[in-house]
Amino acid sequence: MQFGFNEIWRGIDLLAKSKGMTPSGLAGKAGLNPTTFNKSKRESSDGRKRWPSTESLNKVLEATGVSMLDFLSLAMGKDMSEPRFGIPLINLKDAAKEGVFSSDGQPLNDEEWDAIEFPGAPSKIYALEISGNLFAPLYQDGTILIAAPTQDLRKSDRIILKTSSGAIILGELKRQSLRQIDILPLNNEGEESSFDLQNIQWMARILWASQ
Repeated sequence: MQFGFNEIWRGIDLLAKSKGMTPSGLAGKAGLNPTTFNKSKRESSDGRKRWPSTESLNKVLEATGVSMLDFLSLAMGKDMSEPRFGIPLINLKDAAKEGVFSSDGQPLNDEEWDAIEFPGAPSKIYALEISGNLFAPLYQDGTILIAAPTQDLRKSDRIILKTSSGAIILGELKRQSLRQIDILPLNNEGEESSFDLQNIQWMARILWASQ
């Protein structure tokens, strides 16, 4: 199932409904401007899509006591009480090992992978666990990233890519052409970098982070 703009807003609407509130009431409960989640705010005047910020969503989840996994369940049109299923999980430091991923970025070799519960078990996703503080304060030690290797990438998406040399890089997509991709590393230690697409084995979009 495709997970994106429409699903995120559906999750917000259904979360509000499950708590007996309107989207405006939900925003207010989280300490946000009551108009934050209004439908009129979801597209700009020129038709560009406006995504809710991660900070706003985190405040909503904290205010309602709903976990990220339950929110994703709502976003995918599933009841929060539905059973959860396992998706592949690997530590980021192990993700660069040979034979862990296929050539198109799909998990391989079950012996190297653990599993994590996920609502609805959508296909073609996996989880990466951050260890250490290389990506702090954005991603703390123990943060779980949900990644989708088959989804289309857009400017400003946070992505995971593996280079032909075997390096695993987390970054924000700045530009992509037919020959090149430019990303800003998420470790706050590097400058914007450019890669020839022919030197990239695969890329995956980061759908969500647990912190």
